[in-house]
Amino acid sequence: MPSLKPVLARLASGSTLTADECEAAFGTIMSGEATPAQIAGLLMAMRVRRETVAELTGAVRAMRSRMTAMLAPPGAIDVCGTGGDSVGTLNVSTAVTFVLAGCGVPVAKHGNRALSSQTGGADVLTALGVNVDVALDRLPDVLAAAGCVFLFAPRHHAALRHAAGPRVELGTRTIFNLLGPLANPARVRRQLTGVYDAAWARPMAEALHALGTERAWLVHGQGLDELTVAGESQVVALEDGAYREFRVTPEDAGLGRSPIEAIRGGDAAMNANALHALLQGQVGPYRDTVLLNSAAALIVAGVVSDLRSGAARAGIAIDSGSAAAALHNLQLATA
Repeated sequence: MPSLKPVLARLASGSTLTADECEAAFGTIMSGEATPAQIAGLLMAMRVRRETVAELTGAVRAMRSRMTAMLAPPGAIDVCGTGGDSVGTLNVSTAVTFVLAGCGVPVAKHGNRALSSQTGGADVLTALGVNVDVALDRLPDVLAAAGCVFLFAPRHHAALRHAAGPRVELGTRTIFNLLGPLANPARVRRQLTGVYDAAWARPMAEALHALGTERAWLVHGQGLDELTVAGESQVVALEDGAYREFRVTPEDAGLGRSPIEAIRGGDAAMNANALHALLQGQVGPYRDTVLLNSAAALIVAGVVSDLRSGAARAGIAIDSGSAAAALHNLQLATA
């Protein structure tokens, strides 16, 4: 039986792991062959000296090799974040999903129930009448019918259950908080990914590149794991193997500024009502935030070349009813 003891000894001395070593270590965890104490020791040893790109890459490889995958069409994109910003905003990436689908961009959205926020993607979708537990073999048909699909993380990454206990008992962020956005079950090669800490944007971009991603924006906005209309946002863009680091403002997309408090959310019912109103054309800070993030996703998808054009295209998808139709079609396809 593989053992984490040699790995723990190395980590205790301050060593880092290669991608292959980390893949093997996380394979041991996900196979149920590590004790809770060993899992907690490994997670904290990596956390206190900061996880490396190689370790992120290896851990994701272990996840991907054990996940229940689905086939997505070429050009499919994921829009999700790490969570962990503890702000409790309305659901932005879920709304962006419907806007992108309304623009004709297929979206395989990876997500979960609320972990660090009050209302996660699965929670708000359930409140909107979407069945997030639809049979796994139906997911490709759902994506074809609705232009978008929700990939409920616990169903695709069942092997992570072996680390659940130690993670809860530790009660602090670990490498697992970074892995979800890197392990999309549809193996999409384009992503708009929010990070709770801007310091993780470049390492996560490098890990995505090592894992075969073609284009991605890793974004952080004023404490949020998404772009914000409250001020400047930081971006690390991965574009065909090259990296660009820059900042964007809402004005770049032709949008005004609003404080983060203007999009503070609540329970699933409240957030679902807000998302429904948004898709019906309600204007305000929530719409502007969704337009900004949709614009970035449309750039990543190769549909537009700048944020202003992207925001305009996203606005058309909402005002024409195309985004609302995507939600309706998802409701029908998952019934």
